[in-house]
Amino acid sequence: MELLQERAEGVLWLTMNRPEVLNALGGNMMWDLLTALTEAATDPEIGCVVLTGAGRGFSAGGDMKARATGAKPPPATPEAGADELRSRMECSRLLHEMPKPTIAMVNGVAAGAGMSLALACDMRIAGTSARMTTAFANMGFSGDFGGHYFLAKLVGPAKARELYFTGAKLDSAQMEKLGLVNRLVPDEQLRAETEKLARQLGQGPRVAWRYMKRNMKVAEEGTLAEALDAEAIGMMRTRETEDHQEALRAFMEKRPPRFQGK
Repeated sequence: MELLQERAEGVLWLTMNRPEVLNALGGNMMWDLLTALTEAATDPEIGCVVLTGAGRGFSAGGDMKARATGAKPPPATPEAGADELRSRMECSRLLHEMPKPTIAMVNGVAAGAGMSLALACDMRIAGTSARMTTAFANMGFSGDFGGHYFLAKLVGPAKARELYFTGAKLDSAQMEKLGLVNRLVPDEQLRAETEKLARQLGQGPRVAWRYMKRNMKVAEEGTLAEALDAEAIGMMRTRETEDHQEALRAFMEKRPPRFQGK
């Protein structure tokens, strides 16, 4: 199994499982990930998705060994290759836009497209041994999986250009300083801290998550007026949910709400 799936308390854990090559994005793994994310986006039982890697790394990015040894034949034409790549790159869009929170649990290295996938998630929790690098320049590549888009928004266009042009390797302290990770925790606490946040989100008000994600997308790409319009629509929709009524009861009864995602 090149992609492991685990469900617990409203959370879908997706583990890239090619540890012998630092979870390089080869084989059938990306197609399996695309299928899993597509299904998760509309699954009412899932309130949060966590993406991570098996073994000692998140993902080393593209499978350069397979490319160098000819194990992966080149596409018939550049256009055919671009179409196939673009299909797999839907993984980044789904992580960023699906109507529920997504978390990257960054263990070890996240390089190239692996870094792009981590940045596509709503949040990143990293262990102290985590590292990130765009890496593409080192291989004479321009870059894929949305890394330019996400990195420029997180660190600004000038810093993003530097990181792409130089392929600089960032340690966890640098990642935190640049705002690339939401939380930096000791390696031995990485799983527990991620579980704690994921469980909170997985049991949260899932209809509200949908509209929060939509609002954030409008805020990132649209005008203030469009953001205000989106917020107004979302508020009117979520005030009608069972989760909101439960939250009101819990407020009056001075207890935590028990959301059902309805």
